[in-house]
Order: sequence, then C-alpha cells, then structure tokens
Amino acid sequence: MTTAAKAETAPRERRGGHAELARGSSRSLLLTVLGELVWHSGVPARTSSLLYVMNGLGFEESAARQAIIRGADSGWIEPHRHGREVSWTLSPSLVKTFEEGSLRVESLGDPFENWDGRWLVLLITVPQALRANRKRLYSDLEWAGFGNPSAGVWLSPHTERREQVSAVIQRLGLTDDTMSFLGEADRVGISEQDIVRRGWDLDAVALDYEAAFEAFRDVQPSDGDERLFTHIRLLSELQRFPFSDPQLPEALLPDWIGRRVTRHFQALRAAWAPDVAARWAALNAA
Repeated sequence: MTTAAKAETAPRERRGGHAELARGSSRSLLLTVLGELVWHSGVPARTSSLLYVMNGLGFEESAARQAIIRGADSGWIEPHRHGREVSWTLSPSLVKTFEEGSLRVESLGDPFENWDGRWLVLLITVPQALRANRKRLYSDLEWAGFGNPSAGVWLSPHTERREQVSAVIQRLGLTDDTMSFLGEADRVGISEQDIVRRGWDLDAVALDYEAAFEAFRDVQPSDGDERLFTHIRLLSELQRFPFSDPQLPEALLPDWIGRRVTRHFQALRAAWAPDVAARWAALNAA
C-alpha cells in the first residue's frame, strides 16, 4: 500500500482541545473586541479606541496596530478617514461570521433535549487531485460539529446543519466523492457511546473547560477598564469552544461540563455587559 493510500485509510489524528488556535493572540483578541464591542454597538471604532483596549489586554502598540492592519488585509474591517483620524467598520462577511458564531456560542449551553435520535452521516473520499482541500474540509466539518470516528466517515446529530455542510462539500469540489445518509444508529457494530468516544476527543475538551472555569470561577472585576478587559478575556476564552465542542445531545452526553461552564460564563457576561457597553461608548467618543 502506498503512503498516500495509508494516509487515506488511516484514522485521522485528532486536534485535541484548542491546539489550532493561538490562545490569547492579538489576532484572536482583536476579533473578540470587534464582535463584542464594535458589532454590538453598531458604531464605527476609532483606531485610538481599539489601540486602548488592545493595550489594556497586554499588547504593545506596535503589535496592536499590526493586528488591525492584518484584520483589514483579511477583509474583516474597512477604514474610513476623517482628517488624521481613522475609524473602522465591520465588513459584511465579518458581520455574517459574527451572526453565525454568536448562535454557536450560545448553543454550547443548550442540552439539545429535542434530538430525534437521527445522525447525519457523510462518507467522504478526498481524491489525490484535491488533497490540498483536505485541511479546509476537516476544519469546516469540525466547526459544524462533525466527528470523525473512522477514516472517511463524518457524522453529527445536528441534522439541521445539512445545508451548511452541503455548501462546504460543493465549495471544495467534493460532491462526486461524497455520500450522505440520515438515520438512527443500528445495533450492528459499535454502540453510540463508542461512536461518540471515537468521533471526538471529549476528554481533551473537558480539560479545556475545566481550565477555563478555574480561570474565571471567582473573578470580581471592578467597574471601568478592569471589567471591560476581563469581559473581553472571558468571551475570547468561551469563543474557542465551538471549534472543539460538538454540542452533543444530553442523551449522548449527560451532565456535560461544557454546558455548565458555558452557563457560568454567559451569566458573568450578562451581568457585566451594560457597564462594558457604557465604558466602550465613552472610550470611542472621547
């Protein structure tokens, strides 16, 4: 068997937890700032305001400016010059990303008790001619909450995401190399619990949740800047989990730590939100 053939038939090595994300990077925190402060306020952000917040999060001005420039180059934000001052608005594509991402973050605390027992199953063989698309395929399917219990097999209890993954398959040119099925797991072969165990590295995800909870278990930031910066750090931490937590139903994953931690984080976020919004508005108008 050739090396390429072995790679195609061997189970894919998992990316435990948030290994693919630069934890606390200037880029990831800027994205959180744009989503939580700029998107929610609906008001363009001045460069000086963004720099102030990024500096409060621990970044030197040069690193913060570079993150803003890269955000513009990536199509996240669009500049508007007013004399010597530059303000930034969110691009339509980033707004769409925030709309989808916010729903995914909120759903992490949902026990998904109305699951009807059906799975959406994809059988995908990536041909050699399209092997460059393999990494993007894996990333997009994991974002959609799909697990990979064996080579070429991807599945999720979230059947409502069928159109989302169909768009991924079409965009990557894999329509002719994919089969899909919708139905319940049968008693032949491994159990559903084994499917869950093989499909997702939930032990690693649980450890990530435990670490996040410990970091924000008893935080009590004062008003003003301290609350603003703590709020952004907390949300940045929470926003990592849709990439690794498949949000499985309570029936498959009872008493999941992810639901408990998410509810704790969302309670803190809701309590701090009015003060944070007021502080950002004052900064951005100064």
